[in-house]
Amino acid sequence: MKTLALAPARRASGTVRLPGSKSISNRALLLAALAKGETVLREVLDADDTQVMRAALGKLGVRIHERAPGELRVAGGGAGEGRLFPIGNKELFLGNAGTAFRPLTAVLALAGGEYLLTGTARMHERPIRDLVEALRAIGARIEYAGREGFPPLRILPGNIRLDAPVRVRGDVSSQFLSALLMALPLAGGGAIEVEGELISKPYVEITLNMMQRFGVAVARSGWREFRVPASSYGSPGELRVEGDASSASYFLAAGAIAGGPVRVQGVGRASVQGDVRFCEVLEKMGARIAMGEDWIEAGRDVSAAGARLRAFDLDVNHIPDAAMTAAVLALFADGPCRLRNIASWRVKETDRIAAMATELRKLGATVEAGSDFLRIVPPESSILNPDVAIDTYDDHRMAMCFSLASLGGVALQINDPDCVAKTFPEYFQAFAAIVR
Repeated sequence: MKTLALAPARRASGTVRLPGSKSISNRALLLAALAKGETVLREVLDADDTQVMRAALGKLGVRIHERAPGELRVAGGGAGEGRLFPIGNKELFLGNAGTAFRPLTAVLALAGGEYLLTGTARMHERPIRDLVEALRAIGARIEYAGREGFPPLRILPGNIRLDAPVRVRGDVSSQFLSALLMALPLAGGGAIEVEGELISKPYVEITLNMMQRFGVAVARSGWREFRVPASSYGSPGELRVEGDASSASYFLAAGAIAGGPVRVQGVGRASVQGDVRFCEVLEKMGARIAMGEDWIEAGRDVSAAGARLRAFDLDVNHIPDAAMTAAVLALFADGPCRLRNIASWRVKETDRIAAMATELRKLGATVEAGSDFLRIVPPESSILNPDVAIDTYDDHRMAMCFSLASLGGVALQINDPDCVAKTFPEYFQAFAAIVR
């Protein structure tokens, strides 16, 4: 297994240009493929998850031409006119990319072809029953090719009817709702009702924003009812993908821990991503935040001897990915910290509640892990355990957020550092450029 040694560090400052948002990139790729006309996408993320989506669309017959690094020309198929995709019978491997697997399940269920969707071993452990049941209820034919309730899936031509609202649970993954929202215009629109509490609402906001950019404006009543109009997707011509707000959290946290200022470019006040609200967590912990239209900067006065970040007790359901960064920040806090309403962590790239608890304990924290919370008591001496080997569980966010522990002045080993290729292949180079 490959490992990466991180040297002890005490200071962080500088500027980082962020890669494109994974959430926006994969939504933009899919919608551009479904839209009438040709779309030029700029600053698209080039990483494992977006490569999976591009490869899948290519196998379905969608023409995607790379004009320059990060710039793609997508020839849309004109959803609603004849065959949805040129190729109607295909096996697609979708890795561990939830932003590809869930939306493509819904879209292909309405496409009238025969498809087999597979993924990594971990993807085959991530639940998809709620989305499948919602699609079956409107006439889709979907079979489990393995364990009931989980991928892989076999999709066959169905008889879609939308004479009643589509109902889907909202408390497991917001991607199920996003998948249905993006797919329904292909069947002439319809209503969606969410059962239970909808988690990760900002990611649904990204979906609604992207759909509107492609000409489909969804009406909603709170977070319970959504009405998708009988409109087809149309190309906006050009679309720029903003920087990834979840990735921004690591560098902004570095500025809060180790003085800064650290500036991220590509995301800011104009962002449609909910994870920009991670800045509110940093401010509560004592960091200074400045923000422009497409940049954010974080810093803190660390001149006082033993100055620690303030402890927190927060509901972080709205920022589930960036909340992992907050868990590592708890190592540098002046008291016990609590992250609440994080049950969705259990069905992500790994069981993130269990993984985070295990790795934080290695560094000297006392951790209580519940079904939907973590309580983290930092080491009393403020000195983290040195020479720790951090396991990453094939989870890019585990690798990135635990790199911050090196700012406690201790050497670390990151096991399987290449897992960051899922969303940020150059992460460790960017991190090394701002720490010393």
